[in-house]
Amino acid sequence: MTTFGAIGIASTGMTVNRKWLDAVSDNLANINTVRPSDEAAFQARYVVASAVGYPENGQGVQVAGIELGSAEGRMVYEPDHPLADGEGYVKYPEVDMAGQMSQMIMAQRGYQANASVVDRAKATYEAALQIGRG
Repeated sequence: MTTFGAIGIASTGMTVNRKWLDAVSDNLANINTVRPSDEAAFQARYVVASAVGYPENGQGVQVAGIELGSAEGRMVYEPDHPLADGEGYVKYPEVDMAGQMSQMIMAQRGYQANASVVDRAKATYEAALQIGRG
């Protein structure tokens, strides 16, 4: 694998991790989104990643799609809420804050690891240029 190949593969990982972070931040931003009981709840977004060119000649990863969480939500009794139904219920999304925070940490660490690979490959390339200049 060449230095540029390592940078290319790491950059695909950074792209997937960025999309993952975007999805997690969207989920966390909408954790308290209230809907009337007869409407669908906010659906959490989950990034699906897949390998590119694996196992023959691994070329990185890509976002294969975005899966949506449950639209059922959870019913909460809040009779004073303006969106409450006749029985006093509103619908909140089924988003687990602790799980989303764990996902965020994993995505951040993955992004950092791939960024570190890019930095090291860049340093290797610069060192090779210095040797060539002699």
